[in-house]
Amino acid sequence: MAAKKQMVKESGSGSPGCNGGVCDPRRTQGLKAPAPKGTHPLVNLTGPGLFLTGPGLFLSANVTKQGGPTDLTFVIFEIDGRNVVNFSFAAARNVGLTQANPYGIQYLSGAGVESFAIGWPFPLVFKKSLKLSVTVNETDVVQIVGNVVTGSL
Repeated sequence: MAAKKQMVKESGSGSPGCNGGVCDPRRTQGLKAPAPKGTHPLVNLTGPGLFLTGPGLFLSANVTKQGGPTDLTFVIFEIDGRNVVNFSFAAARNVGLTQANPYGIQYLSGAGVESFAIGWPFPLVFKKSLKLSVTVNETDVVQIVGNVVTGSL
């Protein structure tokens, strides 16, 4: 009996290996140390053709802050010029965003370091820009680190 040749047809964008998933995953990091009062860009992805296979996908972000006595440092996240998140560390903690939730942000604390996580159960599409920045309205912030994970379709 002759063996049958099996043909496998992939659906989707035509990029084998990422059908049903995210292509081109990458992490982009920004650091400000020390972080005096003012607005500081951490991650700024702009321009057409960010990804060869189509629009970008935002997967998640995290901002960690060391120091600062009042937690009046704001995390600002924008996609294609639209504000998606603008919350201070204090506000995220005070309104109870200290547990996993569908809203997309979560405040976490550690030993001398606070963390602000951003992510939804589905990716957000961006076509022109993705910006993560902080506005520091307090003294003695030793450092702020921002990480953004993106991919494409």
